Amino acid sequence: MKWKRSERLVDMTQYLLAHPHTLIPLTHFSSAYDAAKSSISEDLAIVKGTFEERGTGRLITVPGAAGGVKYIPDASREEAQEIIGDFMEALSDPGRLLPGGYLFMTDLLGNPGLMDRIGRLFAARYKDSDIDAIMTVATKGIPIAHAIARHLNVPVVVVRRDSKVTEGSTVSINYVSGSSRRIQTMVLSKRSMQSGQRVLLTDDFMKVGGTMNGMKNLLAEFDCEPAGVAVLVESEDVQEERLVEDYVSLVRLRQVNEKERTIELVEGNYFREGGN
Repeated sequence: MKWKRSERLVDMTQYLLAHPHTLIPLTHFSSAYDAAKSSISEDLAIVKGTFEERGTGRLITVPGAAGGVKYIPDASREEAQEIIGDFMEALSDPGRLLPGGYLFMTDLLGNPGLMDRIGRLFAARYKDSDIDAIMTVATKGIPIAHAIARHLNVPVVVVRRDSKVTEGSTVSINYVSGSSRRIQTMVLSKRSMQSGQRVLLTDDFMKVGGTMNGMKNLLAEFDCEPAGVAVLVESEDVQEERLVEDYVSLVRLRQVNEKERTIELVEGNYFREGGN
């Protein structure tokens, strides 16, 4: 079958979007479309220009016999502001208020379209950080972790509160919850990670940062390095010193008035260089 250029461009774009951060040899496209490498290079130049113009991402060309092309997802500032604005609008509904100043977010975390957009934002922020894995604590952080991992093309590591027989041998640590000051436990299978990996930590909500600090301590047990902290919502009303300093958040919960049923939200530090 002889592919037309328009057909190649559509199929090539879909393949690149489905395989982010993956080096794809030009011979793959050349064989798939029965086309010369020179034609494939011209097609990729068109895709590259379109991606960069729309802020979708960038294509990196690696020269040499073992080279190829790699798609790096990105997001323009305008798109990021739109996504964060849509999320804040959905989150500001007074019906989401829970006792203690917390917000109901389960339905938003279960929205695959929204999570995919948010995952791309975090992936864009950490695109050059050489991330090897995404770590989160079961259960609410899992959708965010998988969304980020999908755009960085890395595995997800889920930390649990208790050991499961299907996990095999595990490593457990005790840590102090930042908000309640209670001693809690984190458990992770020994087969989950390899020594020396750079790991992005993520969760849906952060107050003092005890959970994030606990995950950092758990990484040390595996001789792994935290490469960043990505938080969906952070609380501004923190009475104690925050245990995590360097993090990136999309939304900051500034104030909750349970009596008047109002929620005050502002943008997090996503656009701030280096985060907090």
